[in-house]
Amino acid sequence: MGSLSLACLPQHVLAKDHLYLQGQTVTGKVKDADGVAMPGVNIHEKGTTNGTVSDAEGNYRIVVSSSNAVLVFSFVGTETQEVTVGNQSEISVSLVSSAQTLAELVVVGYGTQKKSDVTGAITSLKSESFNQGVVTNPGQLLQGKISGVNVTSTSGEPGAAQNVIIRGIGSLRSGTQPLYVVDGFLLDNSTQGVDTNPLNFLNPADIESIDVLKDASATAVYGARASNGVVVITTKKGRSGKTEMNFSASAAWSSLSNKIDVFSADEFRQQVVAAGGTLTDLGGNTDWQDELTQTGLSKKFDFSIGGAATEKFSYYASVGVQDQEGILKKSDLKRYSGKLNMNQKAINGRLNIDYNLTASHTENLRPSINSTLSDMINLNPTIPAYTDGEPTLLPTNALNPLKRYQLYSDEAINNRILASIAPSVEILDGLVYKLNLGVDYSATVKDQQYKPYPAVINESNVSNGTLSTLIASNTNKLVENTLTYNWHKSVHNVTVLAGHSYQNFLEENRTFNYNGFANNNIDPRYQDHTSPTTPTPSNTPTSVTASAVKNELQSYFGRLNYGYDDKYLFTATLRADGSSKFGANNKYGYFPSVALGWNISNENFMNGPLFDNLKLRASWGQTGNQEIPSKITKGSYSEDRLATGTSSYNTYPIDPNATSIGGYPYGIVFTRIANPDLQWEVSTQINAGVDFAMFHNQLSGSVDYFNKQSSNILLEVVPADPVQPTATYWTNIRDMKIQNNGIELTLDYNGNTRGDFSYSIGGNITFIQNKVKDSPYTVLTTGVAQGAGQTGATINGYINNEPIGAFYMKEFEGIGEDGFNRYKDNVPDGADLDNDRSVVGSAIPKLMYAYHLNLKYKNFDLGINFNGVAGNKVYNHTAMSLFTRPLLTKSNNTTAFAVQYPNEAITNANTVSTRYLESGAFLRLNNATLAYNLSASKIGLSNVFQNVRLSVTGQNLFTITDYSGYDPEINTGTTSGGIQTFGVDYFTYPKARTFMVGLNVTF
Repeated sequence: MGSLSLACLPQHVLAKDHLYLQGQTVTGKVKDADGVAMPGVNIHEKGTTNGTVSDAEGNYRIVVSSSNAVLVFSFVGTETQEVTVGNQSEISVSLVSSAQTLAELVVVGYGTQKKSDVTGAITSLKSESFNQGVVTNPGQLLQGKISGVNVTSTSGEPGAAQNVIIRGIGSLRSGTQPLYVVDGFLLDNSTQGVDTNPLNFLNPADIESIDVLKDASATAVYGARASNGVVVITTKKGRSGKTEMNFSASAAWSSLSNKIDVFSADEFRQQVVAAGGTLTDLGGNTDWQDELTQTGLSKKFDFSIGGAATEKFSYYASVGVQDQEGILKKSDLKRYSGKLNMNQKAINGRLNIDYNLTASHTENLRPSINSTLSDMINLNPTIPAYTDGEPTLLPTNALNPLKRYQLYSDEAINNRILASIAPSVEILDGLVYKLNLGVDYSATVKDQQYKPYPAVINESNVSNGTLSTLIASNTNKLVENTLTYNWHKSVHNVTVLAGHSYQNFLEENRTFNYNGFANNNIDPRYQDHTSPTTPTPSNTPTSVTASAVKNELQSYFGRLNYGYDDKYLFTATLRADGSSKFGANNKYGYFPSVALGWNISNENFMNGPLFDNLKLRASWGQTGNQEIPSKITKGSYSEDRLATGTSSYNTYPIDPNATSIGGYPYGIVFTRIANPDLQWEVSTQINAGVDFAMFHNQLSGSVDYFNKQSSNILLEVVPADPVQPTATYWTNIRDMKIQNNGIELTLDYNGNTRGDFSYSIGGNITFIQNKVKDSPYTVLTTGVAQGAGQTGATINGYINNEPIGAFYMKEFEGIGEDGFNRYKDNVPDGADLDNDRSVVGSAIPKLMYAYHLNLKYKNFDLGINFNGVAGNKVYNHTAMSLFTRPLLTKSNNTTAFAVQYPNEAITNANTVSTRYLESGAFLRLNNATLAYNLSASKIGLSNVFQNVRLSVTGQNLFTITDYSGYDPEINTGTTSGGIQTFGVDYFTYPKARTFMVGLNVTF
């Protein structure tokens, strides 16, 4: 063919070509949501016929008319994206599926489902949506992110335990924590021998997603351990077609976020005298809150590598180091973690083997928290912190808390390994057998000690030195066999699951207590110690306690999923659990569930433009609770005999003429009565929900109504019959119920991309009501007072027809003319008696809410997260213990709370009452992150790394609340008679305000 002369072309074509020859060149790369290159993507200039397509590596090149041009990126099955060129010469985009929210996989227990096929109440949170900042355990990643889930820290201590309560509290003396499942392995909620969170062994950087299973349809497949909900944690895996290394480093500074407004030294001098007290003035001006806190430095480093060596083998490996300092001195958590996940395929993909290994070494150092917190706000501010360079010895030879930091330590070292192998084989088309073998082993050594300090004469443990050593180990073994059959034909889609599970738990503990050590500046744990033959005031015999508990759980389970034409969905589940914790007559419990779903948006009559997705869900089911002490169904006995110098009613001399201890034989006494009829607690739940998406999936959300009722309540009670061989026994309170019902709402809106700017906003809100029904008891105490003259006094508990955690106390009406407390006379008899107590609120919020805002402009992005609660109260036990007029008159510091009544007598009692009950409502700016993503190609280093992300994060930036303590989000984590306490603030480790800078590099 001969050449074509330009003179042969029409003039308008010449003009158009000339325009683009003089235009602006733009290059870039198109990827999918996982970062994999997308070939064949259409890229065209809006309003023109000018366009191109991406090549095999996702790259493209186009010449546009001007800087005002708009590029349109489109591909079948993805959301179309528009970008204004401006002065950019490189524009790279990531396209997301137009049905991404419907097609994404959700973990449903022993498998996954498309979100569009799910009939239960399940919320999935991906790693990009996790809370940012200094995070040590998975609970912190979830806080405020999911409706119906209330996450609170027991304190602000590094690695503090998290109370994760899903849809309310449904048990008394059983556990309230959900079941945690990590990569298919069911964890045990035991303490692992440490005082902080047992989940601290997991590195949050290794977590890919967290799925929260809330209703009985979703959780019933886990049966006896699912009444408190299930949290499924999935760690990162290697991705085929994508090999990358990732390095991240961060440093953070934490400080006390809120100080309690105690008297300054000058104010203190005036107030003690004004209150009629005797001032002890040592001439100092000390702010003990400043002296006893610090700016904690935290450091974290993570490195990971993941990818696929071949299409048959993928891998993910990581190592991490985290060192988090608390705002109290000698408060520190160090974690060294390693992770290895591998997947191997063979036999044309029919054989699939998953290997999962997590290993961690954790060192947790703790101060004497209660003592330190008390001294921070109660110690005389006129006492100089130091005298001649040494902590000042306090009056009456008491211990200066600065010296306590030097003498006291509580260090736990934990080594933990979680390993599993899960081979599966497709026997026939659609029929898969899977074996899951795993072990979770944890070993802890904890040393709690005081170095001897003879200068303190009124605290024997300090002057002599003490050591308590705990050696603990936990072993959790799991064997599971499942068969899954998937069948699809025409409009019918069927999945059948059948399985067997066996789990074995062994917990061993040994505690050694020593007293009396040489004052040689050597830690007691490194000194030799021999028990004396003759104890002295400074040296007592070694005491040893030991225990071992073994439990077994065997289960059979099945599930049927049926879908018709992607419109009508049905799920049925049944699990039978047998536990060694229950009696011989009730070893097995049976937990069924059924659920229905209707994808209305797939109906022909829903072809309108309003809804992109609309689905109705409804479910009913039962789950169980076996989180109770071991062996309580079995009888137990102990030996008892007369000892020298004491008397005993449990032994009797066979020889009436006996004159020595040898004539008094051992006696056998009951310590626990056998109860083979003890049964499972059962939680019955109904759920109705709707999922929706509108305006081209820009607005999406869900609404759920739930009603959860626990029955067959397990409780340790005092026998009604006074003639009983034991003081208490375990039984089922058959008519008693604990009911939780509420409404959950989640909304998210994703704004259209307008050039360089995009945004999203969303939130969730939960309304929850709870009540104890048909209780035969006046009050089952959950919170009690502590301290001289107050120990055991009821603060809150379970009361018939009242909310869970109801505060039950006298109503304070002020100080009478006699200078003493005056209370409301609810029983009008003129007497101040216990029957005047009434329910005055609950520790459990009636409303939980959170909302977020994400903004993106060019390479900058900003994420802001708020969360809050309302309708709950907090009992300020710290104020009751310390902020009193009598203590002020004895030269102990306090706040204006103690002097608000000028005529209050200095002998007035600090009785449990509404005087110390406050609102627990708050709104917190929980998290804010500003980040910049630096493209490697822009600085000519695309052959070195893919992306660099710089970020600044603030945590707990401000809190709006009326609570006068350190923080309203409080839970001491203690128990009263085995029942978990809620809403009592008793010398709780304060929360910190944290600022973090981070660097993330992807290679």
